[in-house]
Amino acid sequence: MAYIVIGLIVTGIIFLPGIWVQRVLSRYSEPADRYSGTGAELARHLLDRYGMNTVSVEETKDGDHYDPAAKAVRLTPDKFNGRSLTAITVAAHEVGHALQDHKGYKPLRYRSHLVKVTQKFEKLGAGILMVSPFIGAITRVPGLGILMFLGGIMTLGTSTLVHFVTLPTEFDASFNRALPMLDENKILMKSDKRHARKLLRAAAFTYVSASLMSLLNIARWFAILRR
Repeated sequence: MAYIVIGLIVTGIIFLPGIWVQRVLSRYSEPADRYSGTGAELARHLLDRYGMNTVSVEETKDGDHYDPAAKAVRLTPDKFNGRSLTAITVAAHEVGHALQDHKGYKPLRYRSHLVKVTQKFEKLGAGILMVSPFIGAITRVPGLGILMFLGGIMTLGTSTLVHFVTLPTEFDASFNRALPMLDENKILMKSDKRHARKLLRAAAFTYVSASLMSLLNIARWFAILRR
């Protein structure tokens, strides 16, 4: 019984943040035409307003994000073309990251460097996972499980590390950058301000959800290796 309770608690800790994030983003996606401009138009306006004319605004299918290497704010189609409170707020959040980069915010630079470093470990880990079954079939090495474990940790654990290190950067982008920009430029309707705070919190907690899901993947690897 105790294991069931612990399992339910762990499941809740892992899945509830992601469910909450998606619920908040979905809730304020309606009405779809709440604002006169799109998320892309707002992003362009804020970038120009704060001296980031060279930063581009692009549509993507790979999730809303700011790419410091390409100097590009990238928004998914529903945010890029959307006029909802969600579209406007998420666009401002990503411009917040661009502003961090523009102002030389060190944690963002550390994150960018960490991503580059961990990508090498992820590739190495993925390579280990790919060749491990072949090595096992040919050599029948008894310690193959350890090799697969290391590959799994390198592939999944590094992304978890990046997500957790990212959290302070996300909250800064939301509440120290995006929210002041929205207030200074009087973008939000008065009744939307408190809802925008929820959305900005959800935008930051997207990484909490991703971190927890990464930990779940690591737990699955432990379970596979113990069989």
